[in-house]
Amino acid sequence: MAELKIEIYNQAYVKCITDDLGLQQDLSDFFTFQVPGASFMPSVRARRWDGKIRLYSKATGKLYRGLIPYVEHFCENNRHTIILPDGYNRTGDVPRDDFSKFVDKILTKSLKIRDYQLNAFAHAINHRRCILLSPTASGKSLIIYCIIRMMTTLGKKSLLVVPTTSLVEQMYKDFEDYSWKAEDYVQRKYYGYDIDENKPVVVSTWQSLATFDKKWFERFDCVIGDEAHLYKSKELQKIMGNLVNANFRIGTTGTLDDSKVHKLVLEGLFGPVTHVTTTKDLIDKKQLADLKIQCIVLKYPKEEAIQVKNLKYQEEMDYIVSHEKRNNFIKNLTKDQSGNTLVLFQYVEKHGKILYDLISDTLDHQARRIFFVFGGTETKDRETIRSITENENNAIIVASYGTFSTGINIRNLHNVIFASPTKSKIRVLQSLGRGLRLGDNKAKATLYDLADDITYGTRKNFTLNHFMERVGFYTEQEFDYEIHNVDLI
Repeated sequence: MAELKIEIYNQAYVKCITDDLGLQQDLSDFFTFQVPGASFMPSVRARRWDGKIRLYSKATGKLYRGLIPYVEHFCENNRHTIILPDGYNRTGDVPRDDFSKFVDKILTKSLKIRDYQLNAFAHAINHRRCILLSPTASGKSLIIYCIIRMMTTLGKKSLLVVPTTSLVEQMYKDFEDYSWKAEDYVQRKYYGYDIDENKPVVVSTWQSLATFDKKWFERFDCVIGDEAHLYKSKELQKIMGNLVNANFRIGTTGTLDDSKVHKLVLEGLFGPVTHVTTTKDLIDKKQLADLKIQCIVLKYPKEEAIQVKNLKYQEEMDYIVSHEKRNNFIKNLTKDQSGNTLVLFQYVEKHGKILYDLISDTLDHQARRIFFVFGGTETKDRETIRSITENENNAIIVASYGTFSTGINIRNLHNVIFASPTKSKIRVLQSLGRGLRLGDNKAKATLYDLADDITYGTRKNFTLNHFMERVGFYTEQEFDYEIHNVDLI
C-alpha cells in the first residue's frame, strides 16, 4: 500500500503529498461528485462543463483543510499509510463554567443565555472549526455575539459574513441590544460604508467582500459565516480560501440540504456539523411559538388539467402564479387572517405585484397596513417595515422568498402563507421559521402551505409532487400539520 503525507498549506487548505500516481487518482475519484440536477444546467447541456465538482486537485495536491477526517477514513479503508501534521486537530479544553462566567460579564441581567446556546458557544471556541446547525429562531445571533466578544477579548480580529445588507444592519442592532458599544468595535461594510481598519470586527455581505484583494483578508483570525448553507457558491468559497490566517472558522445555519457534495464542501470550509437543537425541542419547551401547518391542496377542474397536462415545469409555474381564481383565493385567505401576516412569493412582476395590488385594492387601509418587499427594496426601507411590524398586530407583508425567507427576525408575526410553490427544503424550513419567534402577545403561529393539484389520469403535476416532498419535510421535523382539499372553482 502507498504512503500519504498531509502538510498544512494555510488555514484554508492542506496539501496531500504522495509519489503514488494510483493513490492520487483514487483520491481524485473519492472527492469527485456529480452535482444533483447538473444535467439540466445550460453549461452542461452546452458541454462546457461535465457537471462534476472536484474537491481535490491532482495538479497541486490541495484539499480543503476541513476534509482531513475524510482522508483518514479513505486511507484506513484502503490500507494506505497516512502521516498527519502534529496537532492539526487539537482542541481547546476551556471548562464550560468559564464560558458561563464570561457570558455573565458581557450580558445584562435581563438577558439570559439558554443552555444549548452556551454549549454551542463553548464548542465553537474549543473546537475552532465547526458548523453550528440550529433552526431558525433559535437565537443564533446571540451565539455569534458571544463568539465575537470572546475573539475581541483575546485580541483577535473577526469577519462576520452575512447574505444581505438587511442582516448587516440587524446584526449591528442586535449587538447594541446586547449592551455592546458596537460603534467602537464593529465596522459595517457594504455600499455606502468605508472600512475603518482599526476596528476589530467587520460585518459584511459576501457580495461586498468579493471585490477585495487577497491581501485584505489576511488580517482576520476568525471568520463566521452566517447562513452557511449558501457557501456552495464559488464566490463564497473564494472568500474562505482567501482567509489564509483564520484559524477559527465557524458556520451557522438553520438548514442543510441532503446532498453529500454540499455537506463535504461546507465541512471542508468550516469543519464538522454540530447539532445545537431542533425546532421540535424548542416548541416543546415553549421557547418557540406553537406551530400549526395548514396544507391547502387546490384541486383544478378536469378540463384545465387536460389543457396543461403536457406543460414543462416552468410553464406550469407560470400557469399557476397567473391563475386568477388562485390569486383571488390567496387574497381572501390573507384578508381573513387576524394578526400580522407574511405572504411569500417567488416572482416579483408576474405574481408578487399582482397579489399586492389585489389585496391592497380591497383593504381598509385605516384598519390594516400593507407592505411590499422585494429585492429592489432599499435596506433602510426593509428595516423600517420590520420595525413597524414589530409594533403592529394586523399588518400584511407581501414579500419575495429571497428577501424574507432568510435572516429577517420579526417576533410579532402570526401567519405565513406560501403563495408560490417551492421544492427547496432549505427555503421551506427557513421560511416557516419566520413565524416561530415568541412575542409579547404571541404564543402560536400558523403556516398556510398552498399546493396545486392539476393531476390528469395517473400523472401528477410537478408542483404537486414538490408539495408531497414538503409534507415529507414536515413529517421528518415532527411538525403538526393537516391537509385540506379545496376545489378551485
